[in-house]
Amino acid sequence: MANSLSTYTSRQKYFSTNIALALRNALVAEKICTVDRSNQLTLQNPYITNVAAAIQTLTGTYTPATRTTSDDAVTVTDEVVVSTHVYDFEMKTMAFDLMANFLDDLMYQVAFKVDQFTLNKILDVGTGIYTTAAGGFTTAANIPKIMGDLLGKVAGYATGVATAPFLVIESTDITGFFQTAVGSGFNYADAALNNGFAGNYGGVKVYVVRTGTFVTTTLGTLTAVNSGHRLFGITNKAVMAIPGGITYEEKSIGSSTGKEIVAVGLVGTNVWHYDLPNFVDITLA
Repeated sequence: MANSLSTYTSRQKYFSTNIALALRNALVAEKICTVDRSNQLTLQNPYITNVAAAIQTLTGTYTPATRTTSDDAVTVTDEVVVSTHVYDFEMKTMAFDLMANFLDDLMYQVAFKVDQFTLNKILDVGTGIYTTAAGGFTTAANIPKIMGDLLGKVAGYATGVATAPFLVIESTDITGFFQTAVGSGFNYADAALNNGFAGNYGGVKVYVVRTGTFVTTTLGTLTAVNSGHRLFGITNKAVMAIPGGITYEEKSIGSSTGKEIVAVGLVGTNVWHYDLPNFVDITLA
């Protein structure tokens, strides 16, 4: 398919050496997950059942507990792919490097879908639940209680689970954080007034993605029901498998000059069994 390229009747100066592209969304998944790029479609992490110690009067007898091992895995079942075609004459007559510009955009489009799939998948499998007060994150007065409640869900573990918590909100939620930041104690308020929201609140790393990242739709094998939801969890406790990373190919097409370019990425995501409660599905009230 031919690309629709600009044509002019007079000599023009191009403002940039690159074609302008739509603004790109922030990508978060790799910042909160352990990422595996090995060429494996399944990552195994079996777990054993918990047993509880009993406290009893002095008797000297006991009953051995039964231990079982269960399989737990990240399985790659989804791929993201996007392609376009650049004719030879388009590459020769345009002032831009179309191959480089188009490829850069295709790689981003795949990365964004991988990111969106991962965030929605983690939200889908995590077993923690929380409902905010009316107004959610957009109401400044709600923020301290919400953050305290969320931290309470991961506090108290010997391994220091609560030392690396994160929260993923959408861009429309940031107003409440900003209002509570500038109205806080002097140092925090001054920093917020001078520099804007710093992405950290009460020891929680707050990531902001564009509105519409959490969706109610079908994403490959995932049937997501996440519109109006947000994600809280622990950094590096979820696993994202991207076998071989995001790759691209250039192909010659029969009966057409130029090249077809295609970008593709495989993706699988999971949270290991004992970490599931530490990933919280937040419902906005």
